[in-house]
Amino acid sequence: MDLEAEVDVRRRIMARLREAVDASPSGTLSRRELSAFAVDGRVWRLLDQGRGIRNPKDLQATLTIMTSLHGPYGDEPMESGLFRYHYQSSSDAGDNTKLRRACELQVPLILFWMLEPGLYVPVFPVYVVADDRPNRVFLIALDEGLRFLPDPMDPGEAAKRYAHRIARRRLHQPVFRASVLRAYEVRCAVCRLQHGNLLDAAHIIPDGADHGAPIVSNGLSLCKIHHAAYDNQQLGISPDYRVHIAHDLLVEVDGPMLRHGLQEMHGQRIGLPPRPKERPDRDRLDERYQQFLRAS
Repeated sequence: MDLEAEVDVRRRIMARLREAVDASPSGTLSRRELSAFAVDGRVWRLLDQGRGIRNPKDLQATLTIMTSLHGPYGDEPMESGLFRYHYQSSSDAGDNTKLRRACELQVPLILFWMLEPGLYVPVFPVYVVADDRPNRVFLIALDEGLRFLPDPMDPGEAAKRYAHRIARRRLHQPVFRASVLRAYEVRCAVCRLQHGNLLDAAHIIPDGADHGAPIVSNGLSLCKIHHAAYDNQQLGISPDYRVHIAHDLLVEVDGPMLRHGLQEMHGQRIGLPPRPKERPDRDRLDERYQQFLRAS
C-alpha cells in the first residue's frame, strides 16, 4: 500500500473510532470491540494479543500502541508534555522497526491507554516525533501541533507549557473521566442519573493543586447540573458522604428542577463505587467541604 492510501486508511479508521468513542457512555472500548473493528466493510484488529504494538502486515508503519499506568515498561508522560514509550523486547528491531518507520513517515497512529485488562481509552491521532536509541524510547506527541517542535528532546519552556496543556486535554482528562465513570458504574453519585453523555468526572481537589492528582479517589461522577453546583459551592459533600445544599438554595422557591434536582438531595448519601479503594478520599472531601461551609 502506498503512503497516500495508507494515510487515508488511517484517517478512516480514526473517524470510525471517534464515532465508537462518542457512543460509549464512559469513552472506553473493550478488547473484544477493538479486536474486530469494522471500517467500510473491512475488519481491523487494532490490538495484538499480549503485545503493545499492532503492526498490520499491509501497512508500512505501526497502527496502534498500547500502554497502562502500571505496565512493565514504565511508559509515562514526560515533563516536556510528550509521552515516553519504551522499546519492545530486548532488541531495537522487531516490532520497534515499524514504530520507527512511523516516525520517519510521520503517519498518525492510535494510543490505547488500558484502564484495566480488556478496557481501553483511545487517544488519537498521536505521532512518533523522536527515536531516542540510547535510552531505548520513542517520544510520542499527543497532538498534531506538537509534531513540529524544533527539538523534541529539549523543546524549551514555552513549548513545554503548551505541551502540558495538550497532554492534560488529550490524555489526562479522558483517562480520568473514563476511570471515574467506570468506578461509579456510569451513574451520578448524587442523583443516580445513568446517561454517560450527561456525566462529568469532577475533581474534589482541583487538578492544579499539589494534591489534586487525577486519580479516582480524588474524583466524583456527577451529572452536569450537580457538577456545576459543586464547583460553585452550592452543593457540598461531607466526609461522611452526605450531600449538603447551600442555605440560600434551600429556602428559594422556584420550579421543579430546583426542588427535585437540588433541594431534595439535601442530606442524602451519595452513591459510592463498589471497590473501596476507589471511593472518595475522606480527607480531600473534608478539605473541599470546609470551603463549601465558608462560602455558604
